[in-house]
Amino acid sequence: MFGSSVDFSFKEINTISDVLSDVPNSSAHPPKRDSEKKFISMSFRLNNNSIKDLTGLMDTLSALFSEPTRLAWLDLSFNEIKHIDSVLTQLKELRLLYLHGNNIQELSEVDKLAVLPSLHTITLHGNPIVSERDYRAHLIATLPHVKMIDFSAVTKQERELTSVWQKSRNTHKSTGYSKSD
Repeated sequence: MFGSSVDFSFKEINTISDVLSDVPNSSAHPPKRDSEKKFISMSFRLNNNSIKDLTGLMDTLSALFSEPTRLAWLDLSFNEIKHIDSVLTQLKELRLLYLHGNNIQELSEVDKLAVLPSLHTITLHGNPIVSERDYRAHLIATLPHVKMIDFSAVTKQERELTSVWQKSRNTHKSTGYSKSD
């Protein structure tokens, strides 16, 4: 579906742009390249590195991929990312985003991804935000097209409960009640 992945996992990469001075991991089915030697792929794996932020992501994608904005699967799991960078909102065709095993602490960070119309799978387990109250409901409310959260399907019942939860939150906000009331 996404073609062979451009795989820079387990490379001890510290910054996104570090991949430009490295070669991807070899695989049985390496990704194809175009006449400019750019990868013809919609999948990018940067998992199990030491990446702290996404500075330089679009420049790196443009240097590596023939169609960088068509990226559909981005694996940033098991890094040291603390914030969801708004640069991800430029990837309008992003369908799968793996962010598990990072250090994302604020549930509101996920709100930035609401503008991604194709995002149907997201992983965030192993981040401090999963211990937040209403974590899953917040994700379902914020990302209405999501079908899988942390490798678990979003059920019809969850959507219905989230709708009720969201209405009750909006009622509390409009009447001036807060969590501490």
